[in-house]
Amino acid sequence: MSDSTTATADFIDLAVPLAPGHALQALRRERPKIVDATQASQQAMFGDAVAGLSVRHRLAVALHCCRLAQAPGLAALYERALLDGGAPADHVQAIGTDGVAAIVSPRLAALLQFAGTLTRKPLDGDRAAITALVDAGLTPPDIVALGQLVAYLSYQIRLVAGLQALAAAGPAPALRSDVPGALAAPPVVNATPAEPLLINGFTSATLGWLPWLPTVDVDTATPEQLAALDAMNATARQSPYFLLLAHQPELLLQRSIAFNAIMFAPGGLSRAERELGATVESVLNGCVYCTAVHAQRFEQLAKRNDVIRQLFEQPGQAAQAGTTPRERAIVAFSARLGLQPQAVAAADVAALRSAGLDDREVLDLVHAVALFAWANRLMLNLGEAVWPAGLKA
Repeated sequence: MSDSTTATADFIDLAVPLAPGHALQALRRERPKIVDATQASQQAMFGDAVAGLSVRHRLAVALHCCRLAQAPGLAALYERALLDGGAPADHVQAIGTDGVAAIVSPRLAALLQFAGTLTRKPLDGDRAAITALVDAGLTPPDIVALGQLVAYLSYQIRLVAGLQALAAAGPAPALRSDVPGALAAPPVVNATPAEPLLINGFTSATLGWLPWLPTVDVDTATPEQLAALDAMNATARQSPYFLLLAHQPELLLQRSIAFNAIMFAPGGLSRAERELGATVESVLNGCVYCTAVHAQRFEQLAKRNDVIRQLFEQPGQAAQAGTTPRERAIVAFSARLGLQPQAVAAADVAALRSAGLDDREVLDLVHAVALFAWANRLMLNLGEAVWPAGLKA
C-alpha cells in the first residue's frame, strides 16, 4: 500500500493485532511461506503494478468489502490509507453504505457494486456482473485484478477473524501435531470412487471450467506470466482458469505460493481434513467446480465419502455434517468461519481444542477455509463449471 507503515509491516499482524513475541505471531511464522505470500499479495494488490485500477479505487474496494463483512480492524487500516492518500472524507464515510454510488464516479460505483456482490453472496456474481464491468470500461486484465482483489479480501477477512478467535481463546495446550507419526495423513492415491456422487447439483466427478473473458495466449505470454503459471503446477499452461488469472501475473504468483503452502505443507492438520474444510466452504458458497475438485481429493485421501455425501444431501445444514466428534467440530468451524467470520469467537476455537485439535491444526484449518473464500470467488465470478457429456447437473 502507499502508506509507508502498512507497506513495510506485516498487514495481518497489524489487523489482528499481533505484536512481536506473541505466541500466536510466532505460530503464524511456523508457516513462513504462507506469511510471506500473504504479505506479498497485500503489497501486489495495492502496489503500483496493477494497471487499470488506481490505488485509491482499490483501497475503496477494500474498505467497502471490510465494512460489509463487519471487519472493523481491517476497515480501520484501509480507511486510514484512503484518507492519507487524499480521498475526500465524505466519500470515505459513505463507502460501505447504500448511498455511496450517488457521490462517487460511475466507474468506482461499478467496482463497489461488484465487490459488494462477491462479498455478500458470491453465487450472484454471474456473467451479467462481468458484462456490467465491461460496459463500465474495464478490460480483461482490469477485471481479473478486481476479481483477485475482492477474492483476496475475502481470504484476508477470514484469516484475521480466525487469528482473533485464537488470540481470544488464550494460551493453548501443548502442540501435538509435531509428534512424529502422531497424525500422519493417508497417502494420496490415484484411484477414484467407482461411482462419483451426484446430489443436489453437487458432484465429486471431474468437471471442466469455461472463462467468460479472453485468456492469455501461451505463445505470446510474457516471461512473468509463464513463471506465474509454472509456479502453480505442471499443467497450469493448459488450464483456462490459470491462463485467465495470468493477466495479472504477480497476483497469480503469490496466490499460487499461498495455495500450495496452505494445502500441501507437511505436519499440522491432515491433508484430508484441509480438503474437508475447503469442501465445506465451497458447498456453502455454491461453487460446484471447487466442490467437485476437493470432494474428490478428500475421497482419495480419506478412502471414504460419507461426510461428503452428508454435505451434498443437506447443504443448508452443512454445519451439522461429520462422522466423528473431531470431524463434526472441523465442519462446524469451517461453516461458521466461511459464512459468519465476524461471529467467530474463542468458544469456536475451544470446541476445536476439545475435539483434539491443537492450535497449529486450528490455524491450518483457518488457512484452508480462508483460501477457499478466495478460490471460490474467482471460479464463480470469472467463469462457469462445465459438466461432462452424460453427467447431468
